[in-house]
Amino acid sequence: MKQISILILACICMIACQKQRHQQTETDVAHYDLTQMKDSGVLVALTLNSSISYFDYRGEPMGFQYELASQFAQSLGLKLVIKTARSANDLTEMLLQGEGDLIAYPLPITKERKDTLTFCGEEIITHQVLVQRSSAKKKGILTNVTELIDKEVYAKPGKHLDRLINLNKELGGGIIIREVTNDSITHEDLITQVANGTIDYAIADDDLARLNKTYYPNLNINLAISFDQKASWAVRRSSPLLCEAANQWHMENKTSPAYKASTKKYFEQSKRLPHGPILSMKDGKISHFDHLFKKYAKELGWDWRIIASLAYNESNFDSTAVSWVGAKGLMQLMPRTAKAMGVPEGKENDAEESVKAATKYLAQIANSFTKVTDPEEKIKFVLGSYNAGIGHIFDAMALAEKYGKDKYTWDNNVATYVLLKSNEDYFNDPVCKNGYFRGSETFNFVKDILGRAEMYKEKIKD
Repeated sequence: MKQISILILACICMIACQKQRHQQTETDVAHYDLTQMKDSGVLVALTLNSSISYFDYRGEPMGFQYELASQFAQSLGLKLVIKTARSANDLTEMLLQGEGDLIAYPLPITKERKDTLTFCGEEIITHQVLVQRSSAKKKGILTNVTELIDKEVYAKPGKHLDRLINLNKELGGGIIIREVTNDSITHEDLITQVANGTIDYAIADDDLARLNKTYYPNLNINLAISFDQKASWAVRRSSPLLCEAANQWHMENKTSPAYKASTKKYFEQSKRLPHGPILSMKDGKISHFDHLFKKYAKELGWDWRIIASLAYNESNFDSTAVSWVGAKGLMQLMPRTAKAMGVPEGKENDAEESVKAATKYLAQIANSFTKVTDPEEKIKFVLGSYNAGIGHIFDAMALAEKYGKDKYTWDNNVATYVLLKSNEDYFNDPVCKNGYFRGSETFNFVKDILGRAEMYKEKIKD
């Protein structure tokens, strides 16, 4: 009996200690403001994985909101740490629980959120738009929502479909609404389908539409179909100093060169390098750099025409090319990768240095796929990693294994999940460690390079 009493007393003490620790945590969060952040030297920003907010590309963190948060943290003299959430509601919960200091994401401003959060920084206006193709004849472009009657419009379930249904009611009916229930099709996939002519009309948020227009210049996104929605960053109500700093920083820096550069990078600059015709192949010549492809392909053990195809895809054989993400040279190596592969500073545009470093990098990637025993299959995994970053390919392999596919085979197996990794249901899966990426780019990258290499092999005999 005495032992039972001691046990009960111990349990009561344990519960009391846990309660005290929980209360202490809540107290710490309630008093954690900019002063404490400066003491720690760290600003923890919460955001979402997406093509606009934050993503990993070839091992480099990117995204418009990520860059703004980085600039803000630097202005405070703090190191930026990024944490991602699964949804906008999760961002709020994580902030209130003290898992982060700032929501670096355009969170829609609602009455419910204003009761628990303080919105700060730049207040932006968002709305939904109709995505359609540009037309040589202006009369072919819809400029008024009334012209949607008798038109097929595609939308995903959620706010886009809800708005389309309400708009149809406001017009008295007539819009042919196509609800896209396939979970593997994302909002960006619908935009791509419009650009490619598969469908004529889709609904998207204006910021996502603006970004995708830099990939597909044939899009018209000028017709708004919803009311404006205000959105901005947010902090806890107990962080007035951080809020004040964010407001001041946005006011002083929204016209700064860094802010303008980030805006141009994501919403204005074309994401496509121009590709013109290659040199005449009748004399057995693909480019002026064939001797380099032949020299270094031997070290890699690949057919040189695959390296030539890769260079065409990356830079159109332009050794001075610079991409929107900062990749440079003939083989479009990211700055950090070029340095790691031994490219001397200032030599990023040197053709031989670029090819030498690229083949060294390809060999390094290949060493990570030793369990892919088929040489032809391994090339696909290596090319995919060269384009996306090896982490995203590991994620796709993990998804393939989870869903019963062969994680050591590319076509119809890993490649399927490369495509699906732009879908939040997949990149938020616990087996994925690297978040969102634009899977269609990598899927087509591998297919295009190998297809072009086969054409080179037919035209140019080794």
